[in-house]
Amino acid sequence: PHIGEIESTNPCITGDTFIITTEGAFQVKELVGKQTKLALNGKFYATGKEGFYKTGVKKVIKIITDKGYEIKLTEDHAVKCVIKKTRYNVYEAWKKAGEFKEGDEIILSNNRGLIWYGRGTFEQGYLLGLLLGDCTFKKEAGIVEIWGKEENVRSVLIEVEKAAKTLHHRADFHSFIHVASPGSYRMKLLNIAAEFGILPGNKKVTEELEKTSYEFHIGFLRGIFDANGTVTGDIKKGTSIRLWLKDLSALKTISRMLARLGIISKIYENRKNAGYLSEEHGYKTYKIKAGHELVITNDNILVFAIHIGFSHPEKAEKLNEKIKSYKRKTNRERFVAKVKRIESVGYEEVYDVNVPGINAFDANAICVHNCGEQPLLPYESCNLGSINLAKMVKNKEIDWDKLEKTITIAVRFLDNVIDVNKYPIEEIRSITLANRKIGLGVMGFADMLVQLGIPYNSEEALKKGEEIMRFIQEKSHAVSEKLAEEKGEFPNFPGSIYHKPIRNATVTTIAPTGSISIIAGCSSGIEPLFAVSFVRNVLEGTKLIEANPYFEKVAKEQGFYSEALMMKIAKQGGVKDIEEIPENIKQVFVTAFEIEPQWHVRMQAIFQKYCDNAVSKTINLSHDANIKDVEKAYMLAYELKCKGVTVYRYGSKSKQVLYLGNGEMYVSADSEYAGGCPAPVCPGT
Repeated sequence: PHIGEIESTNPCITGDTFIITTEGAFQVKELVGKQTKLALNGKFYATGKEGFYKTGVKKVIKIITDKGYEIKLTEDHAVKCVIKKTRYNVYEAWKKAGEFKEGDEIILSNNRGLIWYGRGTFEQGYLLGLLLGDCTFKKEAGIVEIWGKEENVRSVLIEVEKAAKTLHHRADFHSFIHVASPGSYRMKLLNIAAEFGILPGNKKVTEELEKTSYEFHIGFLRGIFDANGTVTGDIKKGTSIRLWLKDLSALKTISRMLARLGIISKIYENRKNAGYLSEEHGYKTYKIKAGHELVITNDNILVFAIHIGFSHPEKAEKLNEKIKSYKRKTNRERFVAKVKRIESVGYEEVYDVNVPGINAFDANAICVHNCGEQPLLPYESCNLGSINLAKMVKNKEIDWDKLEKTITIAVRFLDNVIDVNKYPIEEIRSITLANRKIGLGVMGFADMLVQLGIPYNSEEALKKGEEIMRFIQEKSHAVSEKLAEEKGEFPNFPGSIYHKPIRNATVTTIAPTGSISIIAGCSSGIEPLFAVSFVRNVLEGTKLIEANPYFEKVAKEQGFYSEALMMKIAKQGGVKDIEEIPENIKQVFVTAFEIEPQWHVRMQAIFQKYCDNAVSKTINLSHDANIKDVEKAYMLAYELKCKGVTVYRYGSKSKQVLYLGNGEMYVSADSEYAGGCPAPVCPGT
């Protein structure tokens, strides 16, 4: 039966999307090639080493919500949505952006408790908030003007003077001047706004104001709400904090700033129509633009009061009275917004990122997914597990009995995980139980080869790889068939490609195993060794020299080991140019960039031949590889029936997990690097 289309996504968002990092909010285009930590639901999660990366120019759409939050992204980008909502719970799932309709609900990031660093102080933020809320701009200065009775604005005057005194080199600061107009107090400051892109004739909330620290955010929001904010409502109608501005884009920026503090607001467009306004005494009539209003309700009011508040005493007192008047808890924020409309934007440069573990991040306050991994049906999951082949060698031969026992345990374990797992929503549980997909794979293949004395780039290695994967495929399917006899085949078995009952729709896959290879202390997936000896960068600058333990063992057994040799290898990574190492050892301990691309592709194809899902493998190219070399790799992968292929030319990214040495500098690897079986050695320095 037709139960859906296989999805293999390459989701993308536009470069102007705002992301929260530990160093402040930035636009995606500013984070290309920079590993960082991204926020989601009050916590930070590390990205992959490459950070954001450009994926090309693609057609994008804009999702606009009823609360004013917006995002531009490709139609295949997954956004977290609401499947079901009850009084106590919100049930969530992932949905392609192109599948959303008007009225659908999406999930917003709950960033309460989030704190970050970055540019700007509370005092700078407060002054700029007042300047943008109610000020006059001239070429030589910005004028802060505060209206009202002295007893009502004294606290604001004190706050402004205190903030101004923290600014350096403000020679024109002379405290407040009480001018002729009743209740008017003015402060003339050198235009600090220029530092944040705010200039005479350009009085607006700029992008630079968003790229600021947690403290600046609080100061700025307090300032602008002191100037233009109001507290309205009662117990019956509900209390709200409101901010009215003519500039709709400014309100959208402010709503994003509030959301970073865990305060969800709603923007009402054109709350005040364009027209004419007369002064209180009727002397002049002014033409005014249409106005828009930002409204804060529910328990967001409490978060505002605790973290931002008012310096304006009248507003602060009014807010406190409203909060105290509530005899029951305020309605809690559900962090949900409705899709108001979807617009086609056209083609734009788009970007993606990998956030291991959480696989999601906050983008313009909206919870979005990052790049996909396993091609699956909608809502489907696949339990992955890998056998460490380095542990399947005994007396320089493969221990087939141990491997078979491990396969039997692994298949049964992965199948049991499907039943004991707790699924977040019914759709995921239903399709996962219907197909019962598992993905048993391998790691430590390169370590197995060196123990067997077989060079990776040899016909013998290809033969051994085929022998191993055929064995794993046959034995794992036999276990799954046995499970079908015991517990029944997967429910969608009728109409499938299988002619014999089997428990799992897929049984084998080859995953990259980057992180788990480090834990297991073996080479990753079916990759060759990337270096025989190298320096690992850990713990904020600490450097550890690590060497492949199998090489160290052979070197000691054959009598050519020395600490000086390990240091020498650590400056090159490989051993092919080191004279004191025997030639047969050099051939066995060949590294990734010493291997011709065809051997990489052929090895991937051998494993793909006996694999239900796809094979993760990198085709490593040297720094001087050209377009023709890439084309050859792609075409060979196609001819050998690989399901997908990844090509990487050394040095093509500004940051990478491994840096080769040049005879002077050490080969260095980042903490997540798993291109070998690292074990620390402690040579003298």
